[in-house]
Amino acid sequence: MYLKTALPSLGRCALLLVLVLPMLATAAGNQNIESFTTAKRLLLQQVYAEPSTRKTLYCEAKFDEKKNVTLPSGFATGKYLNRLRRYETEHVVPAENFGRSFVEWREGHPQCVNSKGKTYKGRRCAEKTNAEYRLMQADMYNLYPAIGAVNAARSNYNFTMLSTQTSSFGTCDMRIEKRKVQPPEAARGPIARSYLYMDATYKRFNMSSSQRKLMQAWDSQYPVSAQECLRANRIARSQQNTNQIFKSRCEPLNN
Repeated sequence: MYLKTALPSLGRCALLLVLVLPMLATAAGNQNIESFTTAKRLLLQQVYAEPSTRKTLYCEAKFDEKKNVTLPSGFATGKYLNRLRRYETEHVVPAENFGRSFVEWREGHPQCVNSKGKTYKGRRCAEKTNAEYRLMQADMYNLYPAIGAVNAARSNYNFTMLSTQTSSFGTCDMRIEKRKVQPPEAARGPIARSYLYMDATYKRFNMSSSQRKLMQAWDSQYPVSAQECLRANRIARSQQNTNQIFKSRCEPLNN
């Protein structure tokens, strides 16, 4: 009744579009997996099911079904040694980059009170109280395996090109300087397509113009591989939503 009163000039078809379009907009992303823990488990068990698929994003370190990581020859770091051989699941687009768009992350929520009566905010609060945040956080298209020490060093820094900086991890050419990161060439295409997917799928995440130009350039310079397409197909089956970025880029490989 309210919509008919507020929108008297709309016909039945137009009215139907008003009702349906918002649902279509939200249905483009992850609508099936609300638990980050579940997403990590499915990624390991279903997406990286065979030994040939099990390599970390940034350094191509091998790992097994029990999360045992084999560091590549020449890998070296003096930081985060307690996470050196740890398998971790990396948000390519950092959770903070979209998490801060949620009021629960920025300001907290009445339900975000610990056992001692102290309020808290940030990621833990958003995860506890907001289903939309949980769906974004658990979107497997944005999740990749990583060496724990590399994941820790990358933090939530933006990607860029650092032509004068040397590798921070020996033979793994991951360069970090002044809260900026230049990833190895092999990782740049997958990184770009993760960013482009998140940007196209979730209104809460918006790239800067400079970051978008970089990701578009990497997407073009480092074309999708058959392995990436296999990964995307498996995620689509588990998560039950299609990644349009991969759909258009993988079609030539399928023909």
